[in-house]
Amino acid sequence: MTGWTGPGSDGTTVGCLAMFPGQGSQRPGMARHLLDTYPSARDLFARADEILDLPLSRICASGTAAELARTEITQPAVAATSLVVWELLHDAGYHPAAAAGHSLGEYPALVAAGVLSLESALQLVQLRGRLMGKVAREVPGAMAAVLGLTADQVQAACSAAEGLGLVQVANYNDPLQTVISGHAHAVEVAGRSALEAGADKVVPLDVGAPFHCSLMSAVEEEFTEALAAHPFADPVLPVISSVTGTYIGSGEEARELLRRQLTSPVHWVEVLRTAARHPVGAYTEIGPGRVLSGLARRTLGEARTRSTGDPRRLTALYGELASETWQEPVAS
Repeated sequence: MTGWTGPGSDGTTVGCLAMFPGQGSQRPGMARHLLDTYPSARDLFARADEILDLPLSRICASGTAAELARTEITQPAVAATSLVVWELLHDAGYHPAAAAGHSLGEYPALVAAGVLSLESALQLVQLRGRLMGKVAREVPGAMAAVLGLTADQVQAACSAAEGLGLVQVANYNDPLQTVISGHAHAVEVAGRSALEAGADKVVPLDVGAPFHCSLMSAVEEEFTEALAAHPFADPVLPVISSVTGTYIGSGEEARELLRRQLTSPVHWVEVLRTAARHPVGAYTEIGPGRVLSGLARRTLGEARTRSTGDPRRLTALYGELASETWQEPVAS
């Protein structure tokens, strides 16, 4: 499959990895410029409003930070915003070599790959957010990012909290950024142990629930039933799973991986390394924020990245595609 390409530093062409962000990338007004500028964005958000029976257009354009912080709102809001950006770029000629999504971002990545319909993805994401919110209300959970230690050192810090509650590695974000998740007290103790081991800092995350740990097993059965009710097609665009860090081979495998994703850590470092081992040399973040662009640069060193989370960056890339020109991606 031929992907959208640009020049490498040696004059060769390289394919692009489309990266879809997860929860934590949201911000008030994150889709206002999309709704103000692009008729197709208004059409897609109108469909999302109808599918979800939720005023997502208003929330993504003018909702408050508190409103967006609710997990059952955050997840469809980020997914819909990412899908709008994807539709705009794809219609303009953006055809990546592969796609990947960070946790929640795997749902729009699967839409881009033809595995899930827009309707199925949004409905599943909405339910996912509700179920995760339910866990958050019933369990005093927390998440924290540990900066400056290797994943093995973070795992050792988690072990130091054994017997005080559950705490597990939730995200392998870059070689020196690992997220932990679990019972609030155990996460706090593991964080202190990480600082004693030399961590640069431990940052509590305001994400609303202890994602990607075994505490989420409480809602796994209900979500598995929902996954079974939706059709999954085989991917027409290669997709790298954030659960395994390897390519997804079929629609049925994608369904099973979304089930496992609830309680499994995000292997984003492996996602990026898998992409780098194949003909991918440019990385485009599709949706709000610039988190994934930074992770790509810190993991791969000289990775050439583009983000699309604000009007200036999106307009620049959209214009290049529309005019069939290419400007070398730069770190920004």
